[in-house]
Amino acid sequence: MKVAIVGLGLMGGSFALALKKSSLKAEILGYDNSVKNSTEALKLGFVDKIVDFEDIKRADLIILAVPVDAIITYLQKLKDIKDSQTIIDLGSAKSLIIKNTPQSIRKNLIAAHPMAGTEKSGPNAAIEDLYEDKVVVLCDFNDSGEIQQEVALKVFEALKMKIVYMDSDEHDKHAAYISHLPHAISFALANSVLSQEDPKSILALAGGGFKDVSRIAKSSPIMWSDIFKQNRENLLKSLDDFEYELKSVKRLIEDEKWEELQEWISRANRLHEIL
Repeated sequence: MKVAIVGLGLMGGSFALALKKSSLKAEILGYDNSVKNSTEALKLGFVDKIVDFEDIKRADLIILAVPVDAIITYLQKLKDIKDSQTIIDLGSAKSLIIKNTPQSIRKNLIAAHPMAGTEKSGPNAAIEDLYEDKVVVLCDFNDSGEIQQEVALKVFEALKMKIVYMDSDEHDKHAAYISHLPHAISFALANSVLSQEDPKSILALAGGGFKDVSRIAKSSPIMWSDIFKQNRENLLKSLDDFEYELKSVKRLIEDEKWEELQEWISRANRLHEIL
């Protein structure tokens, strides 16, 4: 099987490494707009060769591991592929991608969102086991062709991922709370500390809790501003809900309602009973 990976950063590079480690036998072709990324990917050995986009279009399986806007652009360029070929996109705003997929290749597309990643980027950030034991959400799966469904299940099972099926609109609402909102909070926390007169003195006190919450503030500004734009309405709703809870704890502290504060914290503790 010829597998073409478009985008050779963290997600695409890790996908390539995972495929090489798996039981699947595949020739891995790489494509990236960045010459630097292409050179590094070849040097690191997770692609067998770098090709042009016309070669990508002839692959059995095409992985789109680029930002959502780029995924939509590439889908327009793939309108003439064969019915037997499979496209798997790894974007985080599924309904937008599906709505912008040309109808002629809708059955070719598997709309997937692997719930995996780190705050790092680029080919050198690729990790062999990034996807192992992680959840992959397959959206509007029944709208994909039978051949494509079989290929996707074979690939994600070989990568040892946990498969979850979900409606694309439902996925985007959930992603706003469990992925996009935490990043917005982490960026806000980092900026609130950096705005102090002497942030270095504050950071000298930073322990595990601060580091855990602020770690993802190192994430790519370009990628995350795009994600916030693409899932704007759902993110704004999640920010409203978070703002309500933040105002609640502020009011309890202002009014010195310590017992109610304990109850508020206890309610939050219950989240990890379902995680």
